[in-house]
Amino acid sequence: MKWLAFRKNIRIDSGDEEAVMEENKKSLEEMFDDYNLSRYQKVIIAFCALVAMLDGFDTQVIAFAAPAIANDWSVNLAAFGPVFSSALFGGLVGALIFGPLGDRVGRKPALIGAVLIMSIGSLLTPLCSDVSTLTLVRFFTGIGLGGALPNFITLTAEYSPKHLRTTIVPIMYCGFPLGAIIGGAVASKLISAFGWGSVFLMGGILPLLLVPALIIFLPESVRFLAREHKSEKIGSILSRMGRSGLWDGKMAPPEEEMKVPVRDIFRDGRLSGTLGLWLVFFFSLLLTYFLVNWLPLVAQSSGFKPEDAVLAVVLLNLGAVCGTVLIGRLGDRLGQGIVVSLAYAIGFLAISALGKIGDSVSLLFTLTFLSGFFSIGAQICTVAICTNLYDVRTRATGTGWAMGAGRIGAIVGPVVGGALIGAEVGFPTLFLIAGMASLLCSFNVFLVARIARRSRVQPRFELDAYK
Repeated sequence: MKWLAFRKNIRIDSGDEEAVMEENKKSLEEMFDDYNLSRYQKVIIAFCALVAMLDGFDTQVIAFAAPAIANDWSVNLAAFGPVFSSALFGGLVGALIFGPLGDRVGRKPALIGAVLIMSIGSLLTPLCSDVSTLTLVRFFTGIGLGGALPNFITLTAEYSPKHLRTTIVPIMYCGFPLGAIIGGAVASKLISAFGWGSVFLMGGILPLLLVPALIIFLPESVRFLAREHKSEKIGSILSRMGRSGLWDGKMAPPEEEMKVPVRDIFRDGRLSGTLGLWLVFFFSLLLTYFLVNWLPLVAQSSGFKPEDAVLAVVLLNLGAVCGTVLIGRLGDRLGQGIVVSLAYAIGFLAISALGKIGDSVSLLFTLTFLSGFFSIGAQICTVAICTNLYDVRTRATGTGWAMGAGRIGAIVGPVVGGALIGAEVGFPTLFLIAGMASLLCSFNVFLVARIARRSRVQPRFELDAYK
C-alpha cells in the first residue's frame, strides 16, 4: 500500500495533473447530487413553476366564471357539473398521453405542446354560447392542463439534487395554487368590468406568450439527453450550471435506453407503491376539485356575499401554499409518510367543520385556510413521492399515470358534489363526506409507507435514479 501511495505521489509531483483530474471527474448523477442549486437550475425550476401557475389559473377560473355564465345564459348552476368534469376528464387524457410522450420524445417538446393546447382551448372558451359547446371546449383545454403536469414536475425533479427533491418539487408545484389565488383575485374584477370571457382571454394569451420563452430558454432534461447520447447538449447545459469539465462523459446504462412500457412502473418493488399512490391521488384530487369548484357556489347559497365566497377559495389555495412548505420541510426531517398522513387526518377535521359554520365569515375564512393548509398542502407534497419512486426512464410515465388516477377522482368530485347538492343534502353531511376523502388519503399514505419499507423501498420513497 505504501508503494502504491509513493507511486501516486510521484505521479502527482511529476505534474501528471490531467490523469488525477480524470480520476476525480463525476458521474452525471453526482453532477447534480453533490452540489447545491446553481442559478441556471433555479431559472429552470422557475419556468416550471410559471407553467404550474398558469395551469392553476386556468383550472380554477371556470369556478369563478360559472355564476356569471349561468346568469348570462339563464341556466341552472347544477348544469355546470359536466362542465367542471369535462376539463378534468381532458386532464386525465392529457396526463396519460403526455406523460409517456415525455419519456419518449423529451420533457421539453411534450411540455410546450401541452401549453399550446391549454392556450388555444382557453382562447376558444369566450366563443361558446351554450353548455354543450363549453363542455367540449373545456375538455380540449383540459388535455393541455393535464399534459403539462407530469412534464414540468419531471423536469423540476431531474434538475434538483436528490437530497432536496422532496422539498423543491412541492415548492415548485405551489405555483398551481398560487395561480388559483391570482385567478380569484383577478376574476371578480375582470368579470365585473369586461364580462366573463375576459378571464379566459387572459388565461389563453399568457401561456401563448410564454411558449417562445420556453423554446429559447428551457433546456431538455439532462438525464433524458444522456439516454439519447446527446453529449454536446449535456456539456452545454453543465457549462451554464458552472460545472464545465467536471463530468466523466458517461451516458445512461444500456437498460436506460429501452422503450418504456407502462408495466415497468409496477416492476422492481414498485407495484404496491404505485397502486397505493393511485388511491391517494384519486381521493385527494376528488376532495380538492370538490372544494375548488363547489365552495364558491355553496358559500353564496348559504348567504355569504359573492366576494366572501371568492376570498374563501383564495384562502383555501393560500393555505395550500403555506402548508406545502411546512409539510415538505417536516417530511424531509421526520419522514414523508408519517407527516403527510398526519396532515391529511387534520385536514379531515377542518373540512368536516366547514358544514357547521352557520353565517360566520371569520369561521369560513379560518376553516378554508386550514383545509387548504393540511389536506391540499399534503396533496401537493404527495407529488414529490412520484418523482422519488420512479427512476429516470419511467419517471414521466409513472407521474403521468398517477396524475391520471388522480384526475379520475377530480372528475368524480364535481359530479358527486352536484348530485349531493341536487339531492338537497345538508351542508354538515356534504362536508363530512368531503372530509372522509382526506381521511382515506391519510390511511393510504400510511399504508404505502409501510408497504414501501417491507419491499425495501426507502421510507421517504427515494430511489436511486440509476439502479
